[in-house]
Amino acid sequence: MSVARLLVTAVLLAFAALSSTASADPFEDGISAFERGDYATALRIWRPLAEEDPRAAINLGVMYAEGLGVQKDAVEALRWLGPAALVGEPNAQMHLGIMFAEGIGGRPPNYEAAAAWYRAAAEQGNPDAQVLLGFAYSIGEGVPEDYVAAHKWATPCGS
Repeated sequence: MSVARLLVTAVLLAFAALSSTASADPFEDGISAFERGDYATALRIWRPLAEEDPRAAINLGVMYAEGLGVQKDAVEALRWLGPAALVGEPNAQMHLGIMFAEGIGGRPPNYEAAAAWYRAAAEQGNPDAQVLLGFAYSIGEGVPEDYVAAHKWATPCGS
């Protein structure tokens, strides 16, 4: 093999190695698929990641809770959201709160549980959970009606 050919081969191999390490991580590939409405691809990407990556587990849970690309399934949603919520993931906590507020598996809503999950996420700074907790206080849903607490949670910092 000539020196020139050896150099070209080395450059091509180096480029291939760089381009393979420069690709988006699988989680982000799932986000891209989800955002364009390709739920089947997002599900296929996130399912193997979900055992180790709480972000993927949360997204699977939401897909099952909302029926996005899959049959709506509260048990499967809880399977993915529950462990993430219990280890303190605020997005999982907020989504569990939403599930409890809507009623899980045909059961009536449990507003007290919903508010408790909203609070867990809100206290970690999750803005969506803060608004949901503020709303709960404004109408006394799962917590005592309290307009001061409603304002505290529903008003962004610095307003």
